[in-house]
Parts: sequence; C-alpha cells; structure tokens
Amino acid sequence: MNNRILFGFLLMSISSVFAQSKGYWQQKVDYKIDVSMNVETYQYKGKQKLVYTNNSSDTLRRVYYHLYNNAFQPGSEMDARVQTISDPDARMSVKVKNAEGKDVKESRIAKLQPNEIGYLKVSNFKQDGVAAITKEVSTILEVTLAKSILPGKSTTFTLDFEGQVPVQIRRSGRNNSEGVELSMAQWYPKMAEFDFEGWHADPYIAREFHGVWGDFDVNITIDKNYILGGSGYLQNKNEIGFGYEEKGKEVKKNPNTKTLTWHFIAPNVHDFTWAADKNYLHDVIKGPNNVDLHFLYKNNSKIIDNWKKMQPIMATVMDYYNKMVGPYPYKQYSFIQGGDGGMEYAMCTLMLGNGTLEGNVGTATHELGHSWFQHILASNESKHPWMDEGFTSYIEDIVLNEIAQKKVENPFEGSYKTYVKLVESGKEQPLSTHGDRYDENRSYSIASYVKGELFLSQLQYLIGKENTEKSLKRYYTDFKFKHPTPNDIKRSAERVSGANLDWYLTDWTETLNTIDYGIKNVEGATDGVQRTGVTLQRIGRTPMPIDLLVEYADGTKESFYIPLRMMSFEKGNPTPDIKRTILPDWAWANPNYFFEISKSKTDIKKITIDPSGLMADVKKDNNVFEVK
Repeated sequence: MNNRILFGFLLMSISSVFAQSKGYWQQKVDYKIDVSMNVETYQYKGKQKLVYTNNSSDTLRRVYYHLYNNAFQPGSEMDARVQTISDPDARMSVKVKNAEGKDVKESRIAKLQPNEIGYLKVSNFKQDGVAAITKEVSTILEVTLAKSILPGKSTTFTLDFEGQVPVQIRRSGRNNSEGVELSMAQWYPKMAEFDFEGWHADPYIAREFHGVWGDFDVNITIDKNYILGGSGYLQNKNEIGFGYEEKGKEVKKNPNTKTLTWHFIAPNVHDFTWAADKNYLHDVIKGPNNVDLHFLYKNNSKIIDNWKKMQPIMATVMDYYNKMVGPYPYKQYSFIQGGDGGMEYAMCTLMLGNGTLEGNVGTATHELGHSWFQHILASNESKHPWMDEGFTSYIEDIVLNEIAQKKVENPFEGSYKTYVKLVESGKEQPLSTHGDRYDENRSYSIASYVKGELFLSQLQYLIGKENTEKSLKRYYTDFKFKHPTPNDIKRSAERVSGANLDWYLTDWTETLNTIDYGIKNVEGATDGVQRTGVTLQRIGRTPMPIDLLVEYADGTKESFYIPLRMMSFEKGNPTPDIKRTILPDWAWANPNYFFEISKSKTDIKKITIDPSGLMADVKKDNNVFEVK
C-alpha cells in the first residue's frame, strides 16, 4: 500500500469515526414572519425570514417548502383523491343527483370559485441576499440554492408571500360550519423536513403533517375587532386586551387605528397556527405545572355552559398525561373553536365546539394527547400515522376511563372489536402503508387509530402493564424532540423489559399476519390418574405468549403462562391473587402445544385463552373450552 493510499484510508476512517460520534442530529429553522390579513377579501400578504441550520452530514443544494393552501383548488391532488376514493370524507364531498337521478358524491374542492379557493404564492426568494431559483409544483416549492449549505453551516432565506384563505373544507379555511371566521393552519411557506432518510416533501392530499423544529416570531396584523388564539406566547398583551392583558395593567389601544398587530413567539415548535373571530369569548385557567390553559369559543348562549364545564376537566386530563407520558414542556395550551372535527397543532387545537359536553371533552382529550406524540415526540405522521394517532388514542382511552363515573376493566375492548371487523372485511393494509396510500379512508382510520392503539395495549399483554407504562415514559424521555421511528418505541420497550420484540414490531406493523390461537383438544387421563391433557393450536401466523385461565367446578381458579421462545422473556403474574404455573416455552415453528393439568377433566369447568382480552385474537370462538 503506497503512502497516498494509506493517507486516504486514514482520512476515510477518521471521517467515519467522526460521523458515528456525531450520532443523532436534527435540522433547525428559525422563522420571522410578518403577515397582514384583509378580512374583507380573505387574502393576506407577508414577508418571511428563515434561518436554516444544516446539522446533517450532507451538503444541501436544494430545499423544499410546503405550500399547503394550494391543495384547495379544482384539479389539485387533494381534489383528485376526493373524486376517486371509494369512501370520500363527508366534509370534503357533497351529495348530488346524477343524470340517472341517483345520489352520488362530488368533491367540494372541484366546485370552488376563484374567490373561494386557497392559494399560497412565493416571490422574491433570496438566499443570503442572492436570488435563488424556485419552482412551484402544486403544494411543494422546489428551491435550487444560490450556494450549497455545508454540514454544520447556517443560511438565511427571505421571501415574500401572498395567500388566500379557502372556504372551510378541511382543517383550515374561512367561515366554517360553526361560523368561525378564520382557521389559519399551515398558512405560511413551511420548510420541509430533512432527516437521516432524506427529504420529506410530501404533497398535501388531506392527511397529516411533518415539520422541522425551530423558533417562530410572528406578527399578525388584522382588523382590531378580531380576537386571536393559537400557538406561542402573546408578547404585547396590554396593547391587545380581549382578556389577554396582565391583571392591573391598562390596555393601551390607539382609537384611530383600524387594525391591531398581534405579536407571538413560539419556541421549539414545528408549526404555527392561529384562529380569529370577532365573537370569541376567551377564558384562562391555570393547569398543572402552572401552564395557562386558554379556551376560545363563540359567544353562543347554547354552548357557553359546556365550554365552562370542560375547563377544569382538561386541567385534570393534562395532569394525567404528564404523569403517564412526561411533563408538558410549554407554558400555555389553547382549546380553540375552529377548523373541522379536531386537529392538533403546536400548543393548541382547533376543534368544533357546538356539540355535547361529553363530545367536546372527548375531542379535546384526544387533541391534547397529540401534544406529546405529534408535537414533542413528532414521529413522521405521513409515513407512520399509527405512531401518533394510535398512541394518542391509547392514552385518551385510559384517561377517559379514569375520569368516567363508571369505569370498565378493559377500555380498549371496542378497539379490538373494530380491528377484527377490518380484518374480516379483507380491506386491511399494513401499518407500514404511507398515510396517503390507503385504498379507503375507513381502512386508514382503523389502521392508524385502532391498530396503532392496540400496538400499546397488546404490549401490556406481552410485557405486563407496569413495563408498558415504564416503556412509554422511557420513550418520551429518550426521544422527545427527535422524530422517533417505529424501531424507537420497540427499543424503549426492550430496554425497559429485557424482552426481544423485533418479531412483534415486524408482524404487527409490516405484515397482515393475524393472531389466532385455539384450544384444540381437552382429554382426561384413562389410567385413573388425576390429570387432563390440553392441546393448544397456533392457527394464525403471528406468535404470542399465552395466558390461560382454568376455572374449576369447586369455584377455584388457576392460571398457566406459556412464554414465547423468541421473546426470551417471562412476564410477571398479571393476576397475583391467582396461583400461576409457568410452563415450558412455545417455539413458533411448532403449531401445536401440549401440557397437563393435575386435575381430572370432570373437575374442570372452563378453560380460557387470554382472559384479559388484551391479545388481538381474530377468532375468539375457539379460545374457550367450557363444560355446559
């Protein structure tokens, strides 16, 4: 080996060591946005300055921005999706009569007029003062940089933008079904995420969002009669009033001006959202850890009482979430009537608010839960929607059960039944499916919300409730503000429990394999000895350890536990008041398993596989042997 080759080899080795030692990295964006809203035309203009820091080991020659508003135009990808999917979202479609007089659904987007569409246009784009080449491709802006961004370096992008707020169809928009005038979500040119997988410049087709963490400094100039709420901390409370001003301090407003400028700062978030209406009521209460909980809702006598009653409940819910997952890191959260249904954003949710108290609390509880999984952990919800929607549904169901007047033993029971129905329909797709690629909206919803929830509830079955609770906290502690992937929640559970769980992550999220165990045979001994042979059968592809409960004719009970060999793990006894016998492990390759009970068959009243109901067995009818 000559010296030059040796020197080159050493440089490569040093570079490799440096890259490995650098380990985890995350891009950073700092926004400064000034926007002015015309409430007569629903059009707005603004300027944006963005400092982009490249913490990756890549040299970047292009960047991408999201222009979400452009989806709300006839002919967009979102419009095409509504028109071609077999079960279009009811909020995005309308029933009409076709030529044959039959009811059919048509896209609401396709019917938007020029003054009703949404758009977001960028001009005067510069990098460090030098013009860069931009190309608008539907909801994505492709930018060829004036100069490359080297690893570890920062650059400053400046641009002008103008937009039009679409008629409310999905999440953001104007004049929604409950009369809220402005729901301003994903309204600005938003930098796309670049991570170890590369760029995530997904077109907006109606699903979820993914973004880069950074600090936002936002000035919103709007008609002075409008009341705002949203992300961040209001900086000029005593100029604004509307219940935001500090106690004992005078609100100073200029009577000659027609507008007010609301100045917000939002640190370490990956989006900035706001809503505005002339008739908002605004309440503030103290939540756990001195967090300000804001409630903005329409001044409608029919809903005020429900919104008032909801306030202390949400403080209780936040306290539960803090204890279940980890402390909420910001100092405010806002529940805002606006948008459609409910949608999570940084430090706030936009939610419908004319419903019942129970309905409002359910929506608010779910959306608040997203603060942990989508806005602090922030997995890529476009690629892995189940990690956010499913995990949020999991903690939501636990908390709603805790605060309910009548608690149930298994708050996930309905989700198991819904999952089984999806399997039986033949329309299930793997959880690894991109959120935009599901054939039907129903399949997407059940996969993301329900099967994603069962990933955690079933983890209780695999490693025990206490280990699952610890795993969730470990996951939050290790991966907050890091965009975790599916492997990360699996590794957190492995680190806590010591179990091997790669098989579980693979089967549950990347395949359509199902769980189906059955009691194949129960046979009493013929030699007069008190014993009963039990043969179990694995019918589905997905393996599981087995909890089995035997109920005897004399009223006593005994449990048996069969570890799964590939887990290399034994779970603690989930019912310590019942005697448990740990049997030899069961290897996946053998579809049958035999063991003996030291009782006569006549002594046995009932044998049940998984008495907890936490295993997602798709055919429960063969899980029970019972003497009638």
